[in-house]
Amino acid sequence: MAIRRHRAGELVIEQTRDLAHVREMLARAGMMTDGIEWPAACYIFAYVGDEAVGVIGVESKIDAALIRSLYVNESMRRRGIGGALIAAARKAAHTRGARHLYLFSTEAGGFFGQHGFTTVAVADVVAAIPGAPQVEYYRARPEELAREVAYHLDISGDGVIER
Repeated sequence: MAIRRHRAGELVIEQTRDLAHVREMLARAGMMTDGIEWPAACYIFAYVGDEAVGVIGVESKIDAALIRSLYVNESMRRRGIGGALIAAARKAAHTRGARHLYLFSTEAGGFFGQHGFTTVAVADVVAAIPGAPQVEYYRARPEELAREVAYHLDISGDGVIER
């Protein structure tokens, strides 16, 4: 359910506290829901009109953050919604003090590469964000962690005004 009414056809990106809705959307997509209640995490929905069509999570820890659970309804893909969610997550991470943004992905590396992410060693992510729920989930399951590909984006210059 949207926090406020949106205009039909309008794309709106907004943070949510409705973890039940986040969990429902991720479960429907077959994505991990473990740890979404972590207090330091934030979730952002993409709405078209009043329908939530996408979600992304950010797990922040001091100067690094992990993007988790980027999902856009299949019928709404290739409309810039995923990119808008990444931009919102990037801003949310930066405002929480993150200078580096990481993620795990096994299937969407090309998409993330289009948004400036580069591959890094999985161990780099584990070392950068210990305690984040998704990192800890994978640390407890080394066989799954071994299948993941890790990505990094330097966001230390986001919002900096150069003169």
